[in-house]
Amino acid sequence: MNAVSEASSGTTGSVVGSGHAMLSPVGRVTLHDRVYGELRRSLIHGAFAAGEVLRIVDLAETLQTSTMPVREALGRLVSEQALEAMPNRSVRVPLIERRRLDDLAQARRLVEGEMVAMALPHLEATDFAALRTLTRDCEAAFRSDGPGKAHVTSEFNHAFHFRIYEAAGSAVLIPIVESLWLQSGPYVRMAATLHDEMKGHPGVHFHWVLIDALERRDRAAAVAALSDDITYSFNLIRARLERDETGRR
Repeated sequence: MNAVSEASSGTTGSVVGSGHAMLSPVGRVTLHDRVYGELRRSLIHGAFAAGEVLRIVDLAETLQTSTMPVREALGRLVSEQALEAMPNRSVRVPLIERRRLDDLAQARRLVEGEMVAMALPHLEATDFAALRTLTRDCEAAFRSDGPGKAHVTSEFNHAFHFRIYEAAGSAVLIPIVESLWLQSGPYVRMAATLHDEMKGHPGVHFHWVLIDALERRDRAAAVAALSDDITYSFNLIRARLERDETGRR
């Protein structure tokens, strides 16, 4: 819980009229929080397809819970722009749209590029070892043909990036990055599929470039590698959208 500021009256000890009197004890993580966390994690890793309608009853059955915590979690995710409410009161994963794609790509390059720059002086040998391990694991997952391939590669990719971002030590920027990844879920899912179809750069190509730049403490090269990593995936989706638009003409 965030620290609560206290008004100062020039004396030490308790303060008359302090906001503390209005606070109630906070228990441990609730069922509502666990349901929200599971749905949030699934959206980040592209477990749901763009345009997929999420039915409260079906989700409650899968999560083995009542409908109330699912309903509340979906409401929170709608407010975070990870889901969108439909006129018939249903909720769906946002569609892949060119304008939103460009907006997310730009925001992620700006914010995550700054996180990389901030993290660079604080990364140590143990971090680089972990980044290499995560990249090798992700590389192996990309080569596999398992049914959960997209989800597994997404988890490794997420762990790789956030190992770097957490080293930046910014309590303000981390939630912003998490929100951007949450909104990017459908795009991550589509990009993972297109990586296989296009047979271009390996999925972790820019991870190796980024690790090299970070180890050399080359800020400009590290930010450029991060930007290239984000841009490449979004460009795959942009090219697909353009082909689809041409095919409909």
